[in-house]
Amino acid sequence: MTSAPRPRPGRDDAPDRLYTLTGGRSRSDSDVFDLVTLVVAECDPAPGMQSEHAAILRMCALPTAVVEISAILNLPVGIVRIMLCDLLDTGRISARHPRTARVADRLPDTDTLEQVLVGLRNL
Repeated sequence: MTSAPRPRPGRDDAPDRLYTLTGGRSRSDSDVFDLVTLVVAECDPAPGMQSEHAAILRMCALPTAVVEISAILNLPVGIVRIMLCDLLDTGRISARHPRTARVADRLPDTDTLEQVLVGLRNL
C-alpha cells in the first residue's frame, strides 16, 4: 500500500485561505524577519484571535526561528513573515537576530594564549 505524495507546504491550502491569513497582502511591510530571526511571544493568545496567530504565540514561548515557524505551520515563509509583522505591530511578539559574532572575535588574543602555555609548562 503506497501513500499519496505529500503536497508541498502551503499548496494543500486553498488560495483563499492564504489570502485570508494575510489580509490580501503578498509582501510584508518590513524586512525585520529573515529565516533565522528569533521570535519570542510577549503575551498569550487572546480569545477570537486567528488560529495561526495563536499557534505562533504558543510555539514562541521560547525563541523560535522564522523558518521553524513556517515548517511547523506548514505555510510558505512569505505568508509567515506577513503574519509575524502583524503580531510585531501589535506588540504581541518581539524579534531578535541571533548573534553572529565571528569565531576570531571570540578567541583570546595570541599573547594571552602564550602566557597560558608558559604557565602550564611551569606547572
